[in-house]
Amino acid sequence: MGVFQNNLLAGAAAAASAGGGAFYDFQIEQSLRIGSGDTLRRTPSSDGNLTVWTFSAWIKRAQLFDSGGQYQVLESGASGNQDTRLFYGFNSSHAWQASSGNSNYGATTELFRDTGGWSHFVIKHTGGVSTIYLNGTSFHTWSISGNTAINKSGLVHGIGCRGGSGSGAELQGYMAEVHLVDGTAYDPTQFGESKNGVWIPKDPSGTSYGTNGVYLKFENASDLGNDSSGNNNDYTSNMGADHQVLDSPTFGS
Repeated sequence: MGVFQNNLLAGAAAAASAGGGAFYDFQIEQSLRIGSGDTLRRTPSSDGNLTVWTFSAWIKRAQLFDSGGQYQVLESGASGNQDTRLFYGFNSSHAWQASSGNSNYGATTELFRDTGGWSHFVIKHTGGVSTIYLNGTSFHTWSISGNTAINKSGLVHGIGCRGGSGSGAELQGYMAEVHLVDGTAYDPTQFGESKNGVWIPKDPSGTSYGTNGVYLKFENASDLGNDSSGNNNDYTSNMGADHQVLDSPTFGS
């Protein structure tokens, strides 16, 4: 069992012993369940910052791939050189592709096979370098030349699904506390913190979202794509109210 899985189990044990409400200073009341055919998308009408941005999300997977394919976490674009994406690959690893197709493609060697606990992922892109963090710890960096497709006007941004109109690569799991920040490269400590050796969510107050930034809490079951950043950059969802669930990184306490 890897260090990341141990960290998640330690979090569960700490919360159980301390009591969820006592252990977590910042409560997350719900998450979004994403399965086959489910979409959450938005198309920006103007360019934001294509070279500096941050994506943060808590993710709990429900199943793994047995063969070739992808489970999308974040994707912007239509096809070819316009794609920027983060996904779980067929071997249960994460891969990151940006800016110019396979010439700017990176794939981690770490495997992510936990379907029982929540993990916090952050991607920080600035200065031509993308850094991916898991539970507050950096585990991979890539040099990415040119602009990315994140915050690009006219390109469909998908969260937990493909951008554009494609289907068949939906997450198959749960997402909570999703932030897409335009124009600021935040460290994971903007969204999480270590407490008693466990990485937990924290109040993201003070986050600057920029033009195309969004904060998805999934707190309104009748409007799951509602943006809480103050920008009104709502995402369009085809999911019903039953996709809002009480399971969360703070254990629904």
